[in-house]
Amino acid sequence: MAETAIKTETLTKFYGKVVGVRELDLEVARGEVFGFLGPNGAGKTTTIRLLMGLLVPTAGRAEVFGLDTWKDSVAVKEKVGYLPGDAALYEKMTGEAHIKFVSSFSKGGDAEAEGLRLATRLELELDRKVSGYSKGMKQKLEIILALMKKPPLLIMDEPTNALDPLTQKLLYDILSERREEGATILFSSHNLPEVERIANRVGIVRKGTLVGTERIEDLRGMRLRNVEVFFDGDVPGELDIEKLEGVSGIERVGNRLTLKLKGDINPLIKMIARYDVADFSVSHASLEDVFLEFYKLEPPGEPGLEQRTGPTPPPPFFGRRGKR
Repeated sequence: MAETAIKTETLTKFYGKVVGVRELDLEVARGEVFGFLGPNGAGKTTTIRLLMGLLVPTAGRAEVFGLDTWKDSVAVKEKVGYLPGDAALYEKMTGEAHIKFVSSFSKGGDAEAEGLRLATRLELELDRKVSGYSKGMKQKLEIILALMKKPPLLIMDEPTNALDPLTQKLLYDILSERREEGATILFSSHNLPEVERIANRVGIVRKGTLVGTERIEDLRGMRLRNVEVFFDGDVPGELDIEKLEGVSGIERVGNRLTLKLKGDINPLIKMIARYDVADFSVSHASLEDVFLEFYKLEPPGEPGLEQRTGPTPPPPFFGRRGKR
């Protein structure tokens, strides 16, 4: 059995009467890439802050490499590269100064050299002050600060926020390399295709509750798609699309047919191929649609907790290593 990197037992956090997370049982093996999925306000950030020892649990406990994340928070931060969702940087310092400063807290290795190498790879200008950085440039710097000491565990909250598609691809490549080197990675996202690219397994959280975990292979096998078909002329009346397995949400308007499809797409293709089709498109369903289809959840109501409350963590380098 693989060793455990992250383990929570009935982990619970309340902000007053408002639920952050409730009775969360989660286990992530060493060397695993775990995607933590959920809509904004679902409890992802609260869970990550609990894992980093930035919040004290209301009940339950969390461990990282066998260390209690609250009682042993400094030791935990020494083993983790942490990317907060709303990291704070020093506006008057340059990117290079940030790298030098954070590397001074690292024990052993050459974090500064790794930081400079990553900056070159991500094409980040280091001689400029952070106050002159765009949002995307700040995100690049925050990623570098999380990765540069080559920690055994990476915890990243929405890592691709503000990144352009090319930089997103570079980050996927870097994380894949770290995985091959044996690092464990937990990252939150509300983007299912993003998680599918690099994760081994996903946990789906909603309104503070873990509603399921799935291997990526299994998730792909029950993929939900949005299908749109345009016919030459009105949608054929004799088209008996309802008989197909996995089809739902059927709408016919003029020459346009839309539906949701779970499972094999080939029977649908064979059925519509008997008619004159002007256009045909298939896309991933939204994450909310996946929740509704696979976990039979009620439609979301008011905005989640993390859109309304919760303390802001300290700057990323102190957030990772703890104040001394």
